[in-house]
Amino acid sequence: MVSEQVEHSARTCDGALARAFGFLGKRWNGILLATLSYGPTGFSDLRRNVGGISDSVLSDRLSELSRAGLVSRTVHEGPPVAVVYELTGAGQALTPALQELTTWARANLTDERCQGGDRV
Repeated sequence: MVSEQVEHSARTCDGALARAFGFLGKRWNGILLATLSYGPTGFSDLRRNVGGISDSVLSDRLSELSRAGLVSRTVHEGPPVAVVYELTGAGQALTPALQELTTWARANLTDERCQGGDRV
């Protein structure tokens, strides 16, 4: 069986890849998805586990990830009311790619090589 190959110029960026990096490259999106890959969690736990993210940015990013269909938000009536976030099937499909990026970063990016002082 011969697989079909997408023909493109070596100098032309694949549009799908550009969209993926545009979305995942937005600060915190990839990190939140990777953090949620360990299982469902609440807002406070996410804020504590990610570190350095403000409540408003965390809320915005979770809303964005939810609109993109990568994260689901479930409200459990209280008292106290609890909100739990977890990856959808589409979000879980990104987990292997995020794990590969993590492995690559550990092997190839030291703290000194990261731009802007961001830690990997």
